Parts: sequence; C-alpha cells; structure tokens
Amino acid sequence: MNKKVFIFDDNTDILELCTLILEDAGYEIKTSATSNEIVDQVSAYMPDLIFMDNWLPDVGGIEATQELKKHPDLKHIPVIYFSANNDVKALAEKAGADSYLPKPFDIHALEDVVNAYIGK
Repeated sequence: MNKKVFIFDDNTDILELCTLILEDAGYEIKTSATSNEIVDQVSAYMPDLIFMDNWLPDVGGIEATQELKKHPDLKHIPVIYFSANNDVKALAEKAGADSYLPKPFDIHALEDVVNAYIGK
C-alpha cells in the first residue's frame, strides 16, 4: 500500500513537478488548485502527508491548515507549508503546519521532507 500525498497549489507547474518526483519515488499523489472545502477534500482522500501552498484562491493556506489542525480526524496528518515568501517559517508557524519547504526547492529537499515524515 503506497503512502499518499495531497498537494495543494494553484501553480500547475509545481503540481506536475511534485507529482512526477513523488510518483517516481513510489508515492500516490492527489493534487488540488484550491483549498476550498479543505476538510471534505482531505477526508475523501485521507493522505499520509499534505503540502500546502500559501497563496491559494479564496481560502488561503494559513486558514486551510488551521482548519485541518482543528479537526479531530485530520489533525494528525502532517502538513508541510511551502511558499516562495521570505517568511515561510513564520507563516508555517502561524498556520500550525508541521514543517515548511521554501520555494523554489530542489528535488532532494522535497524528497527529504517526504521521507522524514512518511518514508518507507
């Protein structure tokens, strides 16, 4: 049973890149361009790890992450905040994310974060 990663980002290039890298590494990937109805989206897939972009249409990454972390059935799922903002660490802390990954990231950094949380 492959570990599942859910990536929220409105940048299709990032989604495609992450999907290619992580599927290649043996993970199952689902992506979404919005964090609207975040609880429903995540509940329907129940991933092992979530990547959350900061700038998402409508509901931003911070609010979406906070909603997940308040939810009794979903709060255990690690959320990795990723953003091109200089203050990505502060944003991740405000959101209540488990860790963060600055953009642009290199492939090894992405794989390292995933392995640290849900490595085989």
